[in-house]
Amino acid sequence: MFVQHGFRGTSLADIASDVDCSKASLLYHFSNKEAILAELLLPVGKELVALDGRLAGLAGEAIPEAAVCGVADLAVRFRQEFKLLFDNMSDAAALPELRLQGVDGIGRRLVVAMAGGSSEPQDEVAALMTLGGMFVTGAADLPLDDETLREALIRTALRTIGRARG
Repeated sequence: MFVQHGFRGTSLADIASDVDCSKASLLYHFSNKEAILAELLLPVGKELVALDGRLAGLAGEAIPEAAVCGVADLAVRFRQEFKLLFDNMSDAAALPELRLQGVDGIGRRLVVAMAGGSSEPQDEVAALMTLGGMFVTGAADLPLDDETLREALIRTALRTIGRARG
């Protein structure tokens, strides 16, 4: 419902009606609407932290491709969640429940990973464009099945960061 009507356009009564329970029952499980939004987005944050941990264990030329493949997996797996996040960015940013340990600086670390550690402006810009573009593309309503989207994200991202597959 948040994706269809927006966070602010969806009431607790709407959600309760949609899941066929009373508003009181819904409030027994979630203290407020913000808690529901946080619960929906929390798995994304946890998976980003896990990807960051996997990348930290790699070295050299394996890092950029692993970062691209990991982000592609997340962008496809969490298509609806990223759409929800992008459409409700200001509301989601204010949620203290989403402040996971390890999330701070993760965007920068993913850019560094995709840039292969290069500090050259064109490498950093390409990596940043790639990272943002992958999540935005995953959230778009493209008529592609998950595997087709994943492969297109990977191929295009690798080409953008100058590491196209043979």
